[in-house]
Amino acid sequence: MTDGAAVDFADEQILTNQIIRGLKALREHLGCSLQEALEVFVARYEVLRAERPGDFVCGHDEYWSGFFS
Repeated sequence: MTDGAAVDFADEQILTNQIIRGLKALREHLGCSLQEALEVFVARYEVLRAERPGDFVCGHDEYWSGFFS
């Protein structure tokens, strides 16, 4: 489920810090629970952060500021 090709449609939301929209897109596309979508989101976030750090609109610390799961 966390294969990059299977979830790359959410990359734009991940890169632009649209966490809620990304989770919603993952839930709709994968037909999974919110917890599963969060796990997929975080896994994809980590891949993108490693492979494309310059494409993020903010740093790691700022990215998760104010988001509580």
